[in-house]
Amino acid sequence: MTQHLSEALQRIEASPTTAMTDRASELREQGRDIISLSVGEPDFPTPPHVIAAAKAALDAGDTRYTPVTGTARLKEAAALHFRRDLGIETDPARVIVSAGGKQAIFEALAATVSAGDEVIVPSPWWVSYPQMVRFCGGRVVPLRTGPAHGYRFRPGELESLITPQTNWLLLNSPGNPTGAVYPAEMLRGIGEVLRRHPQVLVLSDDIYAPLSYTGEPHATLAVECPDLADRIITVSGVSKSHAMTGFRIGVATGPDWLIAAMGRLQSNSSGNPASISQAAAVAAFEGPQDFLSDWREAFRRRRDLVVERVNAIPGLSTPAPDGAFYCLVDAAPLMQRFGGDDSKLALHLLDNGVATVAASAFGGRDGFRISFAADEAVLDEALTRIEEALS
Repeated sequence: MTQHLSEALQRIEASPTTAMTDRASELREQGRDIISLSVGEPDFPTPPHVIAAAKAALDAGDTRYTPVTGTARLKEAAALHFRRDLGIETDPARVIVSAGGKQAIFEALAATVSAGDEVIVPSPWWVSYPQMVRFCGGRVVPLRTGPAHGYRFRPGELESLITPQTNWLLLNSPGNPTGAVYPAEMLRGIGEVLRRHPQVLVLSDDIYAPLSYTGEPHATLAVECPDLADRIITVSGVSKSHAMTGFRIGVATGPDWLIAAMGRLQSNSSGNPASISQAAAVAAFEGPQDFLSDWREAFRRRRDLVVERVNAIPGLSTPAPDGAFYCLVDAAPLMQRFGGDDSKLALHLLDNGVATVAASAFGGRDGFRISFAADEAVLDEALTRIEEALS
């Protein structure tokens, strides 16, 4: 009955990262020994004070509808987060709470992208960015990046792609799948380009902001270019920073008109995020943050382990990412063995007990992404399997 599917749905595919994770789970259920390095999910336990807040909300009977765009308490806590952690001064009235950062991104695009609009997306990109744009009827304009410049684009490269139809630029720093981080100076250069093109909005996805290894404070466009703030929406959340992926809470702040439009869409789709999750997120934003430095150092050690092991395998190479918890591995010298198809390479690794995601799923090529959000012993075993599979 596929003839009943909408044109919008037929323009998109299921997320390759979740598809690979689901496939790994199926194989485990069949008794296969599979190490999954395909999903971006911290393996640390959710902080105890967050769990306590969720339990307290349940005990208090906090199980009813909340305001569609989030409780006043969580909006205040989110405004604190934006100010303390990202340097963005915002009012709680300009905050929307969503069921994960993914929902906030989708709502921003769905509220603004019409047929024929162009959206510039740096590649390699997070898998859902182009799918969302296509669903809305927009046209994805890839902005190619590579390891030579740390998977970052230069301002002139951006300007060469802007046309009168350009509606959005999507920024993700630290980035998925490359771990690329845009320092303040580069963001100011991007701002210079945007000032010449006032029709271009910017979605700044800062969900990995706490996980940077550069030693420099996190930089974001709304802070570096405050005169552009009425064209920028910044997305954050608790999934990556507080190991709360299952709670499904994202937060976004931006201009009044866009936050209102996203709220109108949310009111007719999901309604409010889960009340218990919102109470937990308040504790996440307002409670202790000192554990983050320990988590960051653990991720740094894991990153260094993965980079060293990958670069020791003949035919593979990867730069050290500046943030997040991913390595994008280049396997170009080996691709002839797999007919030039990196999805076949990823399936070969899965057959040998390691779930990864093909680089082509991210708009890249000839490689795969590893998530190092796993224990060092697990990572060491996974890399041994990869080495043996490719030997």
